[in-house]
Amino acid sequence: MQSDVTPILVFENITAFQRSYALKSAIELDVFTKIAEGSQTAQEIAKACGASERGIRILCDYMTVLGFLTKENGSYDLTESTAVFLNQNSPAYLGRAVDFLLYPQMIENFEDLTYAVKTGGAREREDGGLEPEHPIWVQFARGMMPMMMPAAQMMAAKLGAEKDAKLKILDIAAGHGIFGIMMAQQYRDAEIYAVDWKNVLEVAEENAQNFGVSNRHHKIEGSAFEVDFGTDYDLVLLTNFLHHFDVPTCEEILRKIHKSLKEGGKVFTLEFVPNEDRVSPPAEAMFSLTMLASTPSGDAYTFSELEKMFQNAGFANSEHHPLSPLPQHLIISTK
Repeated sequence: MQSDVTPILVFENITAFQRSYALKSAIELDVFTKIAEGSQTAQEIAKACGASERGIRILCDYMTVLGFLTKENGSYDLTESTAVFLNQNSPAYLGRAVDFLLYPQMIENFEDLTYAVKTGGAREREDGGLEPEHPIWVQFARGMMPMMMPAAQMMAAKLGAEKDAKLKILDIAAGHGIFGIMMAQQYRDAEIYAVDWKNVLEVAEENAQNFGVSNRHHKIEGSAFEVDFGTDYDLVLLTNFLHHFDVPTCEEILRKIHKSLKEGGKVFTLEFVPNEDRVSPPAEAMFSLTMLASTPSGDAYTFSELEKMFQNAGFANSEHHPLSPLPQHLIISTK
């Protein structure tokens, strides 16, 4: 074996789960918020969190090594990104996302990854999986909203319509509703029609109220494949949706969307879009594995694949807009 070859990459990836669960523990104990509120030493943080000093010292040292904390003379402090995303007092707090991303069944999907690789998709579960009524989807909507805010703001800025334009906007699989809500905030005469399951739309309704647009935020309850969208939409928001399905299913929903749009109407599709080589950029390329582990036939599609789907569904053209530095990409397709 060459002297400069080491097993570090192998070891780090085999034990990568330890990082996830260490961060989960720090979030559950509210370590970052307690530090933001003034607890600095292991003793102070332990008292504030109701934990042992030894445990907090080891956990905070680990978080420091990972880059979530800094440490000087025995005192811990937050890094800039930790202060924004992991302090409960921050409007951009992302800690609730751990409830979904590390939900036991999500972990089980990856424990069963070998099966998915052999067969080309996730195993069909005897318990039916996470049904629409499952409370985890409400947790998902609440937890992921801050993570989607930057993309939602960038998408609203990309529309480029007159501020007083009377817009009819369909928000498919709206979840937390932030994509439609940001459009409503940017355009004072925009009417938003949000499609999702009833329990999830309650979160979107709360957010619309909080952002002051509830009088222009309307609910369409049910599956996007089954409900009547209505017609004459100027814009359809299709965010983080297509990657769950195979190409024929994607084209099925795109044909339905095409019928709902005005002539010249647009679809704003938000997706992880890898380059044609499928190994870059890293975040976009790696997302395919998430879909392999968790869906029967989903994928992270390249722009050429998405463009062809929209063409087959009747759209005139599609444009690709990477939302750098975010890993998401915006595809703008016109009827």
